[in-house]
Amino acid sequence: MAEDSDLERTEAPSQRRLEQAREEGQVARSRELNTFTLLGAAGIGLWLAADGLRDSFARLLRTALSLPASLIADTGAMMRTFESLAMEAAIAIAPLLGVIFVVALVSPMLLSGWLVSGKAFSPKFSRLNPIKGLSNIFSKTGLAELGKAIGKVILIMGVAAWVTWGQVEATMGLVIEPLPAAIVHGARIMGVCFLAVVGSLALIAAIDVPFQIWHHHSQLKMTREDLRQEAKEQEGDPQVKAQIRSQQREMARKRMMDAVPKADVVIVNPTRYAVALRYDESKMRAPRVVAKGMHLIAGNIRELAETHRVPILTAPPLARALYRHADVGDEVPAALYAAVAEVLAWVFQLRRHATYGGNAPIVPASIEVPAGLDPEEVAAS
Repeated sequence: MAEDSDLERTEAPSQRRLEQAREEGQVARSRELNTFTLLGAAGIGLWLAADGLRDSFARLLRTALSLPASLIADTGAMMRTFESLAMEAAIAIAPLLGVIFVVALVSPMLLSGWLVSGKAFSPKFSRLNPIKGLSNIFSKTGLAELGKAIGKVILIMGVAAWVTWGQVEATMGLVIEPLPAAIVHGARIMGVCFLAVVGSLALIAAIDVPFQIWHHHSQLKMTREDLRQEAKEQEGDPQVKAQIRSQQREMARKRMMDAVPKADVVIVNPTRYAVALRYDESKMRAPRVVAKGMHLIAGNIRELAETHRVPILTAPPLARALYRHADVGDEVPAALYAAVAEVLAWVFQLRRHATYGGNAPIVPASIEVPAGLDPEEVAAS
């Protein structure tokens, strides 16, 4: 049962899934909204520009019908006249076409914003599969589209019939009106009918937009396995990350061990802690911790120090304090300067003794650490 639930698309799409779908050109689109805005803009534009278009086309019609016979017989002159009239007609209707063109570009952005995706134009041979096409027709989406189309036809035809029936008397009265007034009145009647039909499309768009948003999210729903896989891809496979961290720790440990032979002194607990210090007066402001470790690592540091003849000093409080308050690569804390200086003084005496001979320096018996720096002292208190 758990495996079945993992394979069911019950989870809302993640933000990454939505972004991937958008990159592929899969966004919520409403053709009904586009149709409504386009026809509405065309209707309003015609209504506002009606007087100007009427005057322009009336003038063009008078010009075309009053051409002299000599011009009609001249083919070249007729072509030039036709080009001139066509250009004037194009100029007259250009503002309306421009508005319709802009609305046609902007209307798809009302729902999902501006989107240009090359993947949307790439061929998908699965669309040529007739079996899949038939299954889409009889799917829930296909049936919903069919129901929407039937409802749209019924609504538009009903509104058109209702408005037309209401304009019957006005339409019949056009017969007794003068021709110019009848043309204007008839155009207004057709405009009212057109805008009424466009208004019915507003209701269809208001229903279709939420449906398309819901349908888009429904198609992008994910299974629980998809969510887990996406989390692995974003955050990385936990096993791989653990292996990487392990390798990083191993490399850091190797670099640390490589620094032990170059250390000036190793301070031990004697077996639980080991901290290696190095001090180069010309390059360092204060001594630095080049290696540290506990238990097995502390034993390895000590063995390397013995192999490469690095001085080893047993000073438990100082070893614990350095291990607790300084990481590898850090300078010794200022509070421990005095204690570390005492250790380095002993190291320099050892070097002088190895070079010039004489009495061996006395090994510091106890090196005091300021109160609050020794973790065992703090734990005991």
